[in-house]
Amino acid sequence: MSSDTALSTQDLTGEYTLDAAHTRIGFVARHAMVTKVRGSFQEFVGTANLDFTDPTKSTAQLTVQVASINTGQEQRDDHLRTNDFFDAPAFPEITFASTGVEALGKDEFRLNGDLTIKGITKPVSVDFEYTGAAKDPFGNVRAGFEGKTVINRTDWGVNFNAALETGGLLVSEKITLEFDVSAIKNA
Repeated sequence: MSSDTALSTQDLTGEYTLDAAHTRIGFVARHAMVTKVRGSFQEFVGTANLDFTDPTKSTAQLTVQVASINTGQEQRDDHLRTNDFFDAPAFPEITFASTGVEALGKDEFRLNGDLTIKGITKPVSVDFEYTGAAKDPFGNVRAGFEGKTVINRTDWGVNFNAALETGGLLVSEKITLEFDVSAIKNA
């Protein structure tokens, strides 16, 4: 990760906490084969140990509250919380724990880790771009990242679907996970 001019790699390296007010943990699914539905999780906590000298030594963890799902449509959100999809009462959290980081370019990285949904853990890789760092008006050091990956939801037992009269399925199996991250360095 290249450091910004005003902040040295030493200033930037350390433990970070996701700023939930300025971070989006989202997803995109194709609906009825014709449009995309976007949503996000409103409640989550995440931490990272960022090493700006050797990014491959960085780590990250994320815990998402499934019941906080929001697609902007209450009936759909209620359905997503049922056993047809996430089964929020039985599996209230989605977790991610990193297992390694690969440098792909100057400010591009692949974060590898274990994603657990509905009690099923599988490896995933998320490609991230480091978008910069700054000291905010309150003196906090912030680092920003944008990332995404595509997963097959059925790999985690999220299997509900319905056949369309015209062919195809109501909900795509491939889901794009999106991460717009603002992390604050711990004091």
